[in-house]
Amino acid sequence: MAESTVRRRSDRRLRWLLASSAASNLGDGIGKVAFPLLAVTLTRDPLLIAGLSATQFLPWLLFALPAGALLDRVDRRRAMILANSARAVVVGGTAALVAAGGVTIWMVYAAALLIGFAEVVADSAANVLIPAVVGEGSLDGANSKLQACEIVGQTFLGGPVGSATFALFATFPFLLNSVGFAIAAVVLIGLAGSYRPRSAERATTDLRTELAEGFRWLKQSRLVLRLVVLAGAISLVSELAQAQLVLYAIEYLHLSEAAFGLFAFVGGIGGLLGAAVAPRLVKVSSRRAVLLGGTACCGAAFTGMGLTSSPVAGAALFGLFAAAVVAVNIVLGTARHTLVPGDLLGRVLGVWRTVVWGAIPIGALLGGVLTHALGSAARTFLTSGLLLFGVAGFAFVSLRPGAFDDESATEERVLHQDR
Repeated sequence: MAESTVRRRSDRRLRWLLASSAASNLGDGIGKVAFPLLAVTLTRDPLLIAGLSATQFLPWLLFALPAGALLDRVDRRRAMILANSARAVVVGGTAALVAAGGVTIWMVYAAALLIGFAEVVADSAANVLIPAVVGEGSLDGANSKLQACEIVGQTFLGGPVGSATFALFATFPFLLNSVGFAIAAVVLIGLAGSYRPRSAERATTDLRTELAEGFRWLKQSRLVLRLVVLAGAISLVSELAQAQLVLYAIEYLHLSEAAFGLFAFVGGIGGLLGAAVAPRLVKVSSRRAVLLGGTACCGAAFTGMGLTSSPVAGAALFGLFAAAVVAVNIVLGTARHTLVPGDLLGRVLGVWRTVVWGAIPIGALLGGVLTHALGSAARTFLTSGLLLFGVAGFAFVSLRPGAFDDESATEERVLHQDR
């Protein structure tokens, strides 16, 4: 088959996947605003409101590993269709309850939990589908576009649409949310082909055994294990500061609540720039260089935020952080795709996301303790920035030049696949 024909087919399949991801991320963005707003109309208990946030996050800790093992057994496109369909049904049911005036805070909790479990499957399936859809030659660009869909859907569109429509009619955002997930499921019908791993055809072991196999592979692959540690460290250390962003903006920079929204907007702009620039930077340098430089830029951004009292400079530096961390995530995502055998990708991704997502609440809690001890959110940003420089140093020492660029990555993957 001609190379141009293969490329056109890959581009066409990627467009279907990105269209589905864009619709589901828009739904996610609407839901992340609409559900807390609905909860506030039902209770003003701060523990119940905080518990809703924890409930939305909990499925990633409980289900990422078994979901990854399941995705190594089944057709990943079908899993994504079923997960998005389930989310559409649950959110549609919530909309009906809101319209009827019969919703309670515990129903909101239950809906958030069910949607969260389906989100784990849908998001993980989208991630592990990338190599099968585009092949190894276009991974950086595909991961960049997937990140851009997430940023636009959740930051720029989903949040504002969710809050505006809730103010007009409380049922409206949940209807839009349900429609978004339904579209995400229907669009995937256009993604032709089978996306079931080859090993699934001969799978006779139970999930526990398959999870153990994934852990063994990860233990043997020192490079991937280091990348998991690195990703977890970046998540933990950066969350120290990110969890304190609202206090930094309002108490330290003396911004109004309305002006604080500009920080999220500038962060979204920075994230889009990072998604656009990262593939180009990889082409002119290397993935290792972008990873090291991006982590160091994250450290420089937070260090600068800790030292400046200018709102303009603070917002610009936060945009730099967003651009850098998105570039780092793109490189890590591509490295994961090139290093991990396709038959194990779901399980390794499950471990990866459990570590990275599990670090977020820990980092947030430690950030609160740190701000309380230091007396200022700005000092927490400064501390986080300096620690991120340390993480960049760890990456520099632990990742040899060319460690996970295409040729070396393929050699390592083949080596571990043969074990």
